[in-house]
Amino acid sequence: MSLKSRIALLSVFVSAGLLVAPAAQAVESTAAETTVDGRTVDPRPSTAKLAFELHKLALLSHGKIRVDKIGRSNEGRPVWAARVGHGKTRIQYVTQQHGDEPLGTPAALEFLRKVGVEHSAWARKLLSKVTVDIVVRANPDGHERDWRYNYDPDATPEYGEKGKGYDINRYHDPAVAPKDNPATEAGLIQRRNASFEPDIMVDYHMQGRYKDANGREITASTLWPTNAGVKPSDVDFAKQVAVVVQRSIDGNGGYVSQYPGGDYQGIARNGYGLLGNGSVLIELSLIPEREQQQIQDALASMLAIARTAADGSVRKVDPAAADAIPPRGPALPGTVEEAHEAA
Repeated sequence: MSLKSRIALLSVFVSAGLLVAPAAQAVESTAAETTVDGRTVDPRPSTAKLAFELHKLALLSHGKIRVDKIGRSNEGRPVWAARVGHGKTRIQYVTQQHGDEPLGTPAALEFLRKVGVEHSAWARKLLSKVTVDIVVRANPDGHERDWRYNYDPDATPEYGEKGKGYDINRYHDPAVAPKDNPATEAGLIQRRNASFEPDIMVDYHMQGRYKDANGREITASTLWPTNAGVKPSDVDFAKQVAVVVQRSIDGNGGYVSQYPGGDYQGIARNGYGLLGNGSVLIELSLIPEREQQQIQDALASMLAIARTAADGSVRKVDPAAADAIPPRGPALPGTVEEAHEAA
């Protein structure tokens, strides 16, 4: 069967619901589409469209991209992961733990396209040095509702909202086994991380609109583990990764600040830091008029992390440079300040 015929058959499978859980609502995004690297990109692909795009990329890559269903959400929607590369250095990206923070997800699709489908010489070399695993949209139920939490009407969470759901990004405490994790999707990420054993783990979120002390708007923020139990060497490595993030986004026309995050061990960047990952948070700012560029910035950071990990240059970065990343200032006037706990 030709590749074109297989993609057409894939479309039939998605339309028939064979790649999504029966409970999933296949409602297409009504958001205006944007352009990233000359491509038209849906910033909020539906559950069905995400499944289609992942499997299409796998077909177009001729096997370089491997797509897996790592489990199901509380409402039965698939949680997908994609893996590309066969190198020794292992990198994990996670997108959309919070359902209403979507832009890391289309950036992940574009990363897979660039390194797995475009067949460039630099991509082939990259994939010989690194293996990249991506949990693409960790919270499909939250995405469907455009809310932060997963969906669990029986939830009585310490972090989340009673009768609504759990804040997945508070349930990565290494002391809690995945089978005992009350936040279903967090347990899926824990299992994937444990089986993959990444050197670097990067978690993509979104924040409100903020400025620095001089009034310049922040387009993204980053932070490394701040829990006191993380080994200093692992903190330093995460800081090196954070500097790579800053330089890649700033070099792409953005402006990165430090994120004012907490030290609770259940936050992903702390939990996976405690496990020895170079664990970093990236928060893209919610700037509707800059949405195209925000996706491009996330893509730039994914590529830069992979490239510097592949050639070893991330280890040559001075971790003290992370401390010089400017602090995030107050919310911009006229915008709603983020009401979430620090990620």
